[in-house]
Formats: sequence, C-alpha cells, structure tokens
Amino acid sequence: MALSTKTAEADGLARELAAATHESITEAVTTAPRERLVRVRGQASIADRLDRLIVEYQDSPLAGDRTAEAELGYDDNGLPT
Repeated sequence: MALSTKTAEADGLARELAAATHESITEAVTTAPRERLVRVRGQASIADRLDRLIVEYQDSPLAGDRTAEAELGYDDNGLPT
C-alpha cells in the first residue's frame, strides 16, 4: 500500500529523518508513527492512573478539611503538635 504525502514539508521531514537515522524513507515513516503511538498511549495510561489516584485520595480519610501541615503534625505556628 502506498503512502502519499500532501506537503513538501512532510516529504522533507521524512527525508531528513531517514538521513539522520541512516534508515530508508520507508523505515523512517514506519518507525516514527510507531514510536509516537507508544508515547501517546503511555500518556493516556498515565492520565488514567492519575485519575484513579485522585479518586482514591478523595475517598481517603486524608482528604478531609485538615491542612497538609496538620496532617504532618504541625500547628499554625509551624511547631510539632
């Protein structure tokens, strides 16, 4: 199946990448989107993990009205309680 670029910039970038990596243009235009997909999928995974952590924190007893200092055992003057 053929891949056709629609801009001179896309063609130039593919050629530059191929030259910089010592790959054929075919290898370069196959590897680049593959590597980008890995990063994009990883970002989605990180976002999902952060969402789960937020929910876990909100459901924990530490998510009350106390300040971070109070949680750590310090009073309003910054002294240990």
